Amino acid sequence: YATIEMTLVQKSGHQRVRKLESWSMDIGKDSKRIMFFTYPGDVKGTGFLTWDYDDVSKADDKWLYLPAMKKTRRISGKSSKTDYFMGSDFTYDDMSTRSVDEEKHELLREEMLGEYKCWVVNSVPSNKDEIYSRRVTWIRQDCFMVVRAEYYDKLDKLHRLLTVSQIEKIQGFWTMHLMQMENVQTGHKTIIRMDDQKYDLNISQNLFTVSKLEKGL
Repeated sequence: YATIEMTLVQKSGHQRVRKLESWSMDIGKDSKRIMFFTYPGDVKGTGFLTWDYDDVSKADDKWLYLPAMKKTRRISGKSSKTDYFMGSDFTYDDMSTRSVDEEKHELLREEMLGEYKCWVVNSVPSNKDEIYSRRVTWIRQDCFMVVRAEYYDKLDKLHRLLTVSQIEKIQGFWTMHLMQMENVQTGHKTIIRMDDQKYDLNISQNLFTVSKLEKGL
């Protein structure tokens, strides 16, 4: 469980703040997640449900519920890779867990990023529908968490830059509190602040269903 504050920042500096609550559960090697917007009023009740499968041959399932229309939209495989989540700089795919087998990886080097030693990895997606042609990722060696990622477009120009910070252990799990995705080509960025994280909660698989998505909190 976590609470999320999502801040959308335009190139001009104008900001919009949105708040969410999120639950996720590991079911074997697969995982499920549901999140609901709680603020502001124009998006309150909007929900997002994703079922992430470890099997790369099986497309992840994603649904978006829009309360104003009382309608649930199934996010297709292609649009999940190219469409942005609720006006943010994260695609629908970015909002869920990626399998390591969805890309081909090459270790470029090891280097320090700030005070931490990182592996720097170049990853090329197997699926050509991806919005990016390759991704360069900095992975902290002490906790195996991504702390920086550069996404390059089809012309191999830097498109988006992800930075992750404020990482600590909570209940024995390495946990990040802050992430920022910046579209360097448009100047728009999204800042996600996660707080109140809790693990090992007693929650039911019934929470992660389309009917619950439509029923809301």
